[in-house]
Parts: sequence; structure tokens; C-alpha cells
Amino acid sequence: MYQEDFDNAFSQEKSGDDIYSRPVRAGKRTYFFDVKATKNNDYYLTITESKRKVEKDGRFSYDKHKIFLYKEDFEKFAQGLEEVVQFIKEKCPVQERVYSEPSETPQFHNSSDEGTNDFTNVDFDKL
Repeated sequence: MYQEDFDNAFSQEKSGDDIYSRPVRAGKRTYFFDVKATKNNDYYLTITESKRKVEKDGRFSYDKHKIFLYKEDFEKFAQGLEEVVQFIKEKCPVQERVYSEPSETPQFHNSSDEGTNDFTNVDFDKL
């Protein structure tokens, strides 16, 4: 580790800015649920969507979109999210790719057929 990395890690730890992080990989995207702290040590959540893309010169870059969610909004946000997720599940079930062998073409099926749910349950009250 370089000295400046060590110094930055220490100062970040001292300020308490980054508290907890949970990455969720989903296909070509990764979602990051990051708990952060304000200067007054009040917690909030950032949700980042990161998608890798290839530039014209062959290098990789990442498109990132971020939202900030404050604890006074957790309950309403969670209720709204659950409502729209349930609506989508009912109106347009998730289709998953299933590979039997690497050389075979993917077959699609509804996850609702098996009674499984691939969504990660996030309890915002525990954050």
C-alpha cells in the first residue's frame, strides 16, 4: 500500500464517512448499497448502479448513477419500491437464462414458475 493510500484510508476512517457497503451483482450491472455518515454522525444510504462498457479504444469504463436516501425517507421509499416491484412481477414475470452446457443456447423460463424470487430483500430499517 502506498503512503498516500494509507493516509487517505486513515482520514476516511476517522471521519466515519464510509460505514458499510453491500455490492449486488446482477448481470451486466452491479448495485452498491453504501451506508455513509454525515459530519454529525447521522447515517444515510447511497444506491449506485454501475455498468461496465467498452470504449472505442478497447478500454473499460463505468457508467454510474447514484441516488442518496436519507433515513427519514426509508419507510416511504421501501413501500414504494415494494409496490412497483410487485406490480412488475405480476404484470411481466422475470425471465431467466438457463444454461445446460456452455455450447448450448440459453433457454428462458419464468422464475415465478418455480416459486423462487431472485430479488434481494433490503430491510432499510436495519441500515
